[in-house]
Amino acid sequence: MKRRKLAVAAGFCLSFLLGTLLNVLFIPAFDPQQQQQRTAGVTSSSHVSDLAQQIRERYEEVLRYQRRQHRAAAAAAPSRLLMRPLERRLMDLAPRRLASSSSSSERSPANPKAPPAARGTPWEPRAKLEVPLRPLRLGCRDISNVTDVHYLGSGYTKAVYKAVLNRSLAVALKSVDFGGHDIDHCVKLYGALEDCYRLASYKILKEMILLQRLRHPNILQLYGYCYQDSNDISDTLTTITELGSPLEMIQLLQTSWEDRFRICFSLVRLLHYLAHSPLGSVTLLDFRPRQFVIVDGELKVTDLDDASIDETSCTSNRDCFMEFPARNFTLPCSVEGKCQSMNEKRNLYNAYRFFFTYLLPHSAPVSLRPLLDVIVNATGELHWGIDTTVAHLEKVLHLYKSGLYLKNTTRTPRSDYRRVPETIIVNENYRCWPSYHHKGCLLSVFDVNEAMEVCESHSQCKAFVLTNQTTWTGRQLVYFKMGSTSIMSDHDKTTYVKVMH
Repeated sequence: MKRRKLAVAAGFCLSFLLGTLLNVLFIPAFDPQQQQQRTAGVTSSSHVSDLAQQIRERYEEVLRYQRRQHRAAAAAAPSRLLMRPLERRLMDLAPRRLASSSSSSERSPANPKAPPAARGTPWEPRAKLEVPLRPLRLGCRDISNVTDVHYLGSGYTKAVYKAVLNRSLAVALKSVDFGGHDIDHCVKLYGALEDCYRLASYKILKEMILLQRLRHPNILQLYGYCYQDSNDISDTLTTITELGSPLEMIQLLQTSWEDRFRICFSLVRLLHYLAHSPLGSVTLLDFRPRQFVIVDGELKVTDLDDASIDETSCTSNRDCFMEFPARNFTLPCSVEGKCQSMNEKRNLYNAYRFFFTYLLPHSAPVSLRPLLDVIVNATGELHWGIDTTVAHLEKVLHLYKSGLYLKNTTRTPRSDYRRVPETIIVNENYRCWPSYHHKGCLLSVFDVNEAMEVCESHSQCKAFVLTNQTTWTGRQLVYFKMGSTSIMSDHDKTTYVKVMH
């Protein structure tokens, strides 16, 4: 029995040794480096596929906006056929330069109309997209004559430069920022600069379509665009737009209430248009003051690459939840399965939290403050839609422009004033806030009586000068002075001097 147990144990050990020997002789050894390369290859292939899918999705998003543009144009003019020039790139319309070796490309892309491949089939991420735009003013020839280029700033995707074209027109040039967050993050993740550029450039293409289709005084104008070869990448895109001044909230808070009201009124008119645009209700997903500029005192939106026309789908009110840093809202789910007015309400609440609360009530005329408080509170609670908000702001504007807001105030000045026509007080300034002039007290008034009331309210005021300048509401600009010893002749001015008893 003991011998039998020893024989079984010896057989087991022998079979184990034979198995190990066979593994060594006939089974390939494990190579950690080879396994790492195999894993890296799978990961790299997965990354390429992931990047291509992102590019494809953004490409298809641009096509969706493009088709919406075509449908809206067809609905507006059903009998008008689309002409071939509208479907050509801007540089096809511009005269070609003689120098064929120039880096500024005026050629059409290869296969510009190739549709995206069906899902599940291979798709080339470098496919270029032609955007059918109306003929625009400016193109590659104009960019070649650019001077006075200054960097203005950049965001996640784009860099913006101020430039002068043809030594006459100041414009903004927008292009993909190769040092920006989007490109940097994408290249670190995928290691494919050209494909990462294509992914980012589709955001600019989308913005171009929206700027071309959404025409409104408070939307920045698109002047043109150009494809160039840059950074060893063909067909890099530069857009040419209207130039505005960056919106600086701290500086804006130091301006007159009239100018601040104009900013809010411009914004509300813009949001009313976006709520009823030809493309449907448009929401600004990246709604911040830095997305706006000021052009001749008017607020204009400059960034539309993060705009959306998609209303949120829902099956119940719980799906229509809007979250903000200080407030949350739940909107009703409509019978069509869409969150009711979510795009509009998102825009309106962002206008309240970024603009209305800071700009509307402070230093407003006393009789208008109750109306402005109602507007601020109603938009902050989303009790109103954009139509009601516009109506109330238009009422405030009417009261202010017509002088009706002065109806319930005392119109009889305590002092007498001597009128001295065609004169001006040269010096004797004092500072007040807010003022249109940083070295003096320059304010707007509805009439002479209001100017007298303002002078009565300032302890330093001993005289004022009516100018022939007016503000955007038609109100007259007036200099308030602390004395009247330096009166000089000026045919366009009228001086009023306080009579001292």
